[in-house]
Amino acid sequence: MNNLFVYCEIEDLIVADVSLELLTKGRALANTLGCKLEAVAIGENLGKIAEQVFPYGVDVLHLFDDYRLFPYTSLPHTSILVKLFSEQKPQIALMGATSIGRDLGPRVSSALGSGLTADCTSLEIGDHEDKKEGKIYKNLLYQIRPAFGGNIVATIVNPECRPQMATVREGVMKREFFNPNHKGEIKTYKVSDYVSATDFAVTVIDRQIEKSKNNLKSSPIIVAGGYGVGSKENFQLLYDLASVIGAEVGGSRAAVDAGFTEHERQIGQTGITVRPKLYIACGISGQIQHIAGMQESSIIISVNADPNAPINTIADYVINGNIEEVLPKMIKYYKKNSK
Repeated sequence: MNNLFVYCEIEDLIVADVSLELLTKGRALANTLGCKLEAVAIGENLGKIAEQVFPYGVDVLHLFDDYRLFPYTSLPHTSILVKLFSEQKPQIALMGATSIGRDLGPRVSSALGSGLTADCTSLEIGDHEDKKEGKIYKNLLYQIRPAFGGNIVATIVNPECRPQMATVREGVMKREFFNPNHKGEIKTYKVSDYVSATDFAVTVIDRQIEKSKNNLKSSPIIVAGGYGVGSKENFQLLYDLASVIGAEVGGSRAAVDAGFTEHERQIGQTGITVRPKLYIACGISGQIQHIAGMQESSIIISVNADPNAPINTIADYVINGNIEEVLPKMIKYYKKNSK
């Protein structure tokens, strides 16, 4: 009762990275609240899920194992969570802001009348004073996310309704073990007690998954370009540099909108969130929407003709100059020193 729940997405019997990131954050939040961290796994052949989630500090794992529950379809997963949450009464429920989470979260929150904050970039625990009502609410979930096109950062609270629900994008939270030897409790359920036969009316006949064309999310080095690169032809310099130093190439939204690179390589609030060891930002002004997707990089190098570009304020190293002049020198240097 009143614990923190995380819905775990599963593909090929492996828990999704975004779910493991949420378990990491969930453990920290649960410690602050003095409650248990509980995980929900719904799918088929879930025997090895426990060993994947327990090291992240999960106290209780709720398993719903049935061949009809994979691949994901809306109705059965919704029915399970709605009834489970009605029984367990969690104070907080989290899931990834993925295609599944964006479908499942609103259905569950609507059925429970709880509300939901989508695409959060940070989660914290704190108090809230309602001055109009003269009430002080303790230990609420601060659901933090960019708003108004990323021009402000909004902190949203849900004082009355439970659970407090939020979705979080992949890569925003760190993923790390709580204790490799941690063991929790496993609760298994009879699926027919939670799902009606009509919920299985939709059957997936064929399923096609397109593999990612890049490795941006896990690449240790990223060379990213913005509108300041100037052209699609100049963007080739980023690929040339990346090939020399073993990096992936990304871009800002402005570069994508200008047609310099593909949407799949977009980094930022409306793209991918990355945290490489080295991030080389070329011709990127540094709007808050882009910063939100790369600010956790260990080292940031800014290559920019504008010495007053906002991204320079968060960069560890700044190189003032035109892309056409700086990048060829960098390529020549790395080639010479990599032999």
